[in-house]
Amino acid sequence: MSELPKCPECGSEYTYEDRGMFVCPECAHDWSLIAVEESADAARVFKDANGNVLQDGDTVTVIKDLKIKGSSLVVKVGAKAKNIRLVDGDHDIDCKIDGIGAMKLKSEFVKKA
Repeated sequence: MSELPKCPECGSEYTYEDRGMFVCPECAHDWSLIAVEESADAARVFKDANGNVLQDGDTVTVIKDLKIKGSSLVVKVGAKAKNIRLVDGDHDIDCKIDGIGAMKLKSEFVKKA
């Protein structure tokens, strides 16, 4: 017997196949295996505030004063972050900013330098 994939919505293992589609009886989600494979292969595209595509190693500039949680420090407008690293999660960018240190930033608050 072949192994059926888990539901991508709720993670249920009780899926079944019906006319070329997979169906989850717990959440009523249906999907095709081709769509799941294509979405896994598609890489997420990160864009800055102006719509420019960001890549690992780029230099970006902060476009808005950003308060740092749990600290009295502020990342000022115009602060540069060199050699950024793009990551998945609630914040898109891991970087170091001079005078502050390691930071996690959202791509909507930076522009490509």
